[in-house]
Amino acid sequence: MLNSEKGLFQTDFKKLKLLRRGKVRDIYDLGEHLLIVATDRLSAFDVVMPQPIPYKGKVLTQISNYWFDFFKEKIPNHVVTSDVNLFPTECKEYIQELRGRSIIVKKAKPLAVECIVRGYLSGSGWIEYKKTKSVCGIKLPDGLLESSKLPEPIFTPSTKADVGHDENITIEKTAELVGKEIAEEVKYLSLEIYRMAAEHAESKGIIIADTKMEFGLYNDSLILIDELLTPDSSRFWPKSKYVPGKSQESYDKQYVRDYLLSINFNKQPPGPMMPDRVIQQTSELYREALRRLTGRDVE
Repeated sequence: MLNSEKGLFQTDFKKLKLLRRGKVRDIYDLGEHLLIVATDRLSAFDVVMPQPIPYKGKVLTQISNYWFDFFKEKIPNHVVTSDVNLFPTECKEYIQELRGRSIIVKKAKPLAVECIVRGYLSGSGWIEYKKTKSVCGIKLPDGLLESSKLPEPIFTPSTKADVGHDENITIEKTAELVGKEIAEEVKYLSLEIYRMAAEHAESKGIIIADTKMEFGLYNDSLILIDELLTPDSSRFWPKSKYVPGKSQESYDKQYVRDYLLSINFNKQPPGPMMPDRVIQQTSELYREALRRLTGRDVE
């Protein structure tokens, strides 16, 4: 059962057909559509932590829905409805668990690539730049600092690995995987979505340093799927605290990563139990991202 103070770690909807469990989301097959439920699980260094982060799944769902609606005139998406009152009869007894953290979506065929856009130099991009003055093979100017804003956002797609880490790939490799026309279209759309979202978020006090988005094919047309521009799929930085030349504070699980590094976590499962202060502070960071971006708290 769901306890908002403790969070939802795993769903157990016995009358629904479980299709698969991801690190965060549980997916059920409803026949014509899918039901996606964002739990409060948190994955750090590719390890799912043993404790949930209260409200995290609701934040991810509600931020995604915000952006899907924001871009619906630009490109269609997979959302059928997020209103639990419109969910099919077989979902009704699970309404308490589903409210605010679930959506019913179209059954699209996901593309075999993740579409990543970087607007700032951070994470693995910063590590690569220090060695090669490039990111994913894209040459960048000399003299950039950690967290520097890039002259222009760059498209750096990756594979989707079932096991282990995703691998960065070139646009040419992307074309091999999905076809040249689709590769060019997702590159254009990814960069446009990032530019528009970054400008909008900055007006709300949030810098979107980079983001990952996914596309699928539905009735042979390209649509947005999965999640969109959330603190789990993006780096969200407080604009008021941004200072290039160092790592930035963020509205995401970086607080957990920092804690794990402080205790020399070996980055292998099982994850360690975390203090209440780490869990509560991380929960508040996610909720603050939602409040700043949408002006609303969790449903």
